[in-house]
Parts: sequence; C-alpha cells; structure tokens
Amino acid sequence: MTSSDPSLDDLLQFALDAAWQAGRVTLSHFQTGLVAERKADNSPVTIADREAEQKLRQLITTRWPAHALIGEEFGASPGDETGDDYTWIIDPIDGTKSFVSGVPLYSVLLALVRDNEPLLGVIHFPGLNETVYAARGHGCYWNGRRSRVSGVSTLADAVMLASDLNTFAAFGREEAFQRLIKKTYIQRTWGDAYGYALVATGRAEVMLDPVMALWDCGPLQIILEEAGGTFTDWRGTPTIYGGEAIATNGVLYEQVMALVRGE
Repeated sequence: MTSSDPSLDDLLQFALDAAWQAGRVTLSHFQTGLVAERKADNSPVTIADREAEQKLRQLITTRWPAHALIGEEFGASPGDETGDDYTWIIDPIDGTKSFVSGVPLYSVLLALVRDNEPLLGVIHFPGLNETVYAARGHGCYWNGRRSRVSGVSTLADAVMLASDLNTFAAFGREEAFQRLIKKTYIQRTWGDAYGYALVATGRAEVMLDPVMALWDCGPLQIILEEAGGTFTDWRGTPTIYGGEAIATNGVLYEQVMALVRGE
C-alpha cells in the first residue's frame, strides 16, 4: 500500500461494523415466517438478502466510493481510477436455506481484495452473536480473541464437515468424498460458512464443498490462512476464485489431498 492508502486496521474496523449493521437487517426478518423466492438456479432468496446487501453497498460506497463491489444479489459495480484495484465481495446471507428455516447458522460475509489478493475477511453470525475475522498479517480472531486451527494430526481423529451431501456426485467428487468419510472420525453437515469458521476456530478439521460461488468464498481464504490452516480448490491451489473449496487445519492438508487425488 502507498502512504495515501487506508490502513488495514481502518478497513477491517469498517468491515466489522458494516457486517454487524447488515446482520441487524437480517435479524429484523429472522424467524418471522419469511417466505423465500426461488432464483433461476433454484436457490432461495428473500427480502432480507436484498436489504442486507443494499445496506452493505450503501455503507461501502459512502465510505469508500472509489472501490469496486461484487455482490450476490446485485452483481458487480466498478470502482474508479483512484480505487487502486480494491474490490469488496459481499454475500448478504450465506446459508439462506438455514435462514428461512429459522436456524441461526447463517452468516453475513464481507471480504476485501486488492488485485485479486485477499486483504481481509469477516464472517458474522447475527443469530449466534459470533464473528470470525482476519486481515493479512494480523491473525485471525473469534469474537475479539485470537483464534487458531486445531492441532489434530490424524484423520482418524478429525471432524469433517460439508454443506450438502447431494452435490458431490453431481460435480464428480463422490468417490473422493467417500474416501474421506471412511478415514475421518466424525462427519457432520454444519455447512456453508459456518463449517469454515469451525475449522478456523479449532472446532473441526476439514470442510469441503464441490461447488462455491466467489461471494461464498470471499473471506474464507484469508481467515483460514491467518488461523494457521489452508483454503484451496480441489487441486490444492490457494484461491477464492476456484469455484470449489477445501479447508483444513493445515496439519491434515497433505493427508486430505492425497485422498482427494485417490492416492
């Protein structure tokens, strides 16, 4: 960053406050019997998704008008020539299916990248009053206290998580998934961003999805890496742009990827 750039601390504090404000928007609709619409891909969307993203967009464009935006509900908005390639990535409600079911495992996701490299990420769980966040070189935090991945070193002791059991076969990952099931200790569907937050806070060891949108991944790589873990695509490349995801506690990364590759 140049001397004229905002500090990472300032950007992170803004992101934390913005995610909290968007979370308050979602809570005004949570457990109210809200009926979801269906998008073209059959995924649900509600007025809460749209209002939360509008809140985030309003906050970002007011505070950082030169920065670009990418959001799940309203698409991409370019920054200007003074924006220095900063882009905010927004998922107003990650886990809308949980949200409409009245289950508090949904989250607000907010990330900032520069030249496509993650700078900071926030996962805020309004219904749980929990926030996991990180900034490059600053560490990962869970509700204000430093957070790290677990030290579990064998798959036989590992907790493995997934969002949706039915998607692995559809995306050609069923055999790898079954190999991991057989080698891990416990398997649960504490999915969406909640699963990745569990890995980052040492409460699970492996989380995987065979298909992910950019806004689903936005804050996850920086959070997992700053917590001491890994976040990659299924080929092992650290990226939020792979359209898929595997997170580990780091210690188990090679063991997980060997099974993914069928070794």
